[in-house]
Amino acid sequence: MTADFRCGTAGLVGRPNVGKSTLLNRLVGRKISITASKPQTTRHRIGGVLTRSDAQIVFVDTPGLHRDRGSAMSRYLNRTARGAVSEVDVVILMVEALRWTDEDERVRHGLRGCGKPVLLVPNKVDRVAGKLGLLPYLDRLRQEEGEFEEIVPLSARRGENVDVLVDRVRERLPPAPAMFPADAITDRSERFLAGELIREKLTRKLDQELPYRLTVEIERFHEERRILHVEAIVWVERTNQKGIVIGKGGRVLKAVGTEARANMEALFGRRVHLRLWAKARAGWLNDEQALRGFGHDG
Repeated sequence: MTADFRCGTAGLVGRPNVGKSTLLNRLVGRKISITASKPQTTRHRIGGVLTRSDAQIVFVDTPGLHRDRGSAMSRYLNRTARGAVSEVDVVILMVEALRWTDEDERVRHGLRGCGKPVLLVPNKVDRVAGKLGLLPYLDRLRQEEGEFEEIVPLSARRGENVDVLVDRVRERLPPAPAMFPADAITDRSERFLAGELIREKLTRKLDQELPYRLTVEIERFHEERRILHVEAIVWVERTNQKGIVIGKGGRVLKAVGTEARANMEALFGRRVHLRLWAKARAGWLNDEQALRGFGHDG
């Protein structure tokens, strides 16, 4: 570590599906935050730890800020995202290159007066046809959005310009010792990550609204004879939704288990034995107490 070592936190905020989780995984070089092409995939605050010789940065992924729909889950997601902003040293506002939506504007407005340096990060520049089309967009942002300390366009998917973002964040962190061991990649437990990997596979397998109406609870998580045993319940709201989760002949749940187990073994570095069940509990999605019981404690 260098004499001018810095340490601190940077919050990734923005509307749903702008690539916050993809960027977090790219920064730490491992899959710790789940991704899917559906809003509300990220439900929890999760920190990814990046350690270099001159800094340790905890990048905090948050749920996408969105218009409150009135449910307990919706309130929880927005509360979690806003709470993270109050706790970090630097705020990274992610948007999609060449787009600025009403939701982006709502998030930007909510950051006014936060008292933190805000970096604007237009993501997905690799999808822009001809980089010349990006320049007028960036110039317009620089003229119209003066509250941003810096604008750092990048591609989280390809890793383009990500190192520049890390440098810009480091410049704004205080001199401080590392908070985590040098080999740490997240502030979350393996038990938590196991539940998230299962939920990711369900979100990708299931269509329409059902992914928003299910959650995963890890019932047992223990190691025996160098094998990690994981038992989890997939909770839905109605009995008929269990059949969708299980699938004909159990095919959906079996496929989810196979893929989730492979991801766990890659992430945890040991064999995993995974068992899954589907159960129904009416009204949990709009029940604050039930959400806390399922680990939604933000």
